[in-house]
Amino acid sequence: MFAPDFEKGVMKYSTTMSFRHILTAVFSLFLLNFAVAQEAETKAEEAHPATAQEEAGEKKFDAGEMIIEHITDSHDWHLFGEGTSSVAIPLPVILYTDKGLDFFMSSKFDLGHEHVEGAYTYALVGNEIKVVNADGTYNEEAKVYDLSITKNVATLFIVAGLLLVIFLSVAAAYKKNPNKAPSGLQSFMEPFIIFIRDDIAKQSIGPKYEKFMPYLLTVFFFIWFSNMLGLVPFPPGGANLTGNIAVTMVLACLTFIIILLNGNKHYWGHIFAMPGVPKPVLLILTPIEIMGVFLRPFVLMIRLFANITAGHIIALAFLSLIFIFGEMNAAAGLGVSVLSVAFDVFMGLMEVLVALIQAYVFTLLSAIYFGAAVEEAHH
Repeated sequence: MFAPDFEKGVMKYSTTMSFRHILTAVFSLFLLNFAVAQEAETKAEEAHPATAQEEAGEKKFDAGEMIIEHITDSHDWHLFGEGTSSVAIPLPVILYTDKGLDFFMSSKFDLGHEHVEGAYTYALVGNEIKVVNADGTYNEEAKVYDLSITKNVATLFIVAGLLLVIFLSVAAAYKKNPNKAPSGLQSFMEPFIIFIRDDIAKQSIGPKYEKFMPYLLTVFFFIWFSNMLGLVPFPPGGANLTGNIAVTMVLACLTFIIILLNGNKHYWGHIFAMPGVPKPVLLILTPIEIMGVFLRPFVLMIRLFANITAGHIIALAFLSLIFIFGEMNAAAGLGVSVLSVAFDVFMGLMEVLVALIQAYVFTLLSAIYFGAAVEEAHH
């Protein structure tokens, strides 16, 4: 059962964003094939003797490795450089094991070149911490739970801190001078808050909108701030927080839980036995409606994750063209750099807009789902 507002909102969103979704899908498939080809090429090179370039100590640029490094989580905050000349901000490593708790900074791993002694001997393999046996093999049976403050976790804390500082100060200003016209940070935030209240919550939920306003405001600003920090190329930005499917899954699950807790008799009646439908048809329709209940948060999770990740991948892929062509020929790299930089600037401006749009879409769809759950029967 879909409310009229839901159908209207989805049709409007589909019309305005379908081209971007198609473009994102095409680029994502292309880049996935490119990454697979790069991995296959790397494995093939490992199976053959080293080339003269490798013997000279030069490493061929790996676009797939660079892209994956930037969009995935890590135990440090990379600044610049590669290999032994890489410079990064270390982050706390917290490991809970069956032998006790270990705490140390990720700099002890020396970018994965060193082992760290604790309750076990640990090694950093990619972005995963593994237990090393005395013979150098990995112990897969050891019970180790990684509770580290990774780059994404640190960014999450930063976003949460920003939300608290900004909105506590705005609330204090309103409390101090309730009849004074907003100024400064108040005047910047107030239009967004009013827009979410009047054009999202009231329109999609109806008279019961006030109950859901705290969640809608929180999720909107959390996603927006996280997206914007992800566009900053240096700390405290640069983390792909909303491009981490675990984060989007938690947000979608929160929406799902709120729907379950607030769904009324009318809502569940339409899910399990839609009125006016012949009973034989219900055998087909009811499973579809039940599946739809679970598909809605799944769609929320995938949409946010895919759009944010695809934007990062596309921008990094075009940036990689400079180094790929530069290894072939310096002039070719210089020529491609003009187009790559111009496109990356364009993509950067687009991503600023997308960062806001994705926060809006997640909030809008959540509100529409809430409205469907609390809608009263029409007589």
